[in-house]
Amino acid sequence: PAPRPNVRVGVGVLLRQLEHGGTAPPTVIAGVRKGSHGAGLLALPGGHLEFGESWAECAAREVMEECGLTVPVEDLRMLHVTNDVMESENKHYVTIFMCASVSSMERAENLEPDKCAGWGRHKLSELRAMTGEGGGLFGPLRK
Repeated sequence: PAPRPNVRVGVGVLLRQLEHGGTAPPTVIAGVRKGSHGAGLLALPGGHLEFGESWAECAAREVMEECGLTVPVEDLRMLHVTNDVMESENKHYVTIFMCASVSSMERAENLEPDKCAGWGRHKLSELRAMTGEGGGLFGPLRK
């Protein structure tokens, strides 16, 4: 039998933006993936945990690399963990979701246009409505 691939650790970052001084529901920064597994699906900023990094360090690095936003490590909190076996793609990830709030005045830049079609602001209710199979969300985010 063919060797099985290693399990990888991914870190996704839920960045909440408070609208209208906190009187309106917060929005979340998300973008459509390009050029890798999950292409065409809406996902949060994130990437692979590097050797020796804490989850918060990885989250802060990925947000800066992908969106150009500075999120202090101490502002990041663990939100959720998923175990994602993607048999059709021969991939297995443990995905750690971190969260932080950023100012509604900050705009995410698309610093990796080969990997993301662009960042947008989405209501949490919109994302919840997309959680079903085929709903348009990247696999780990559906959970």
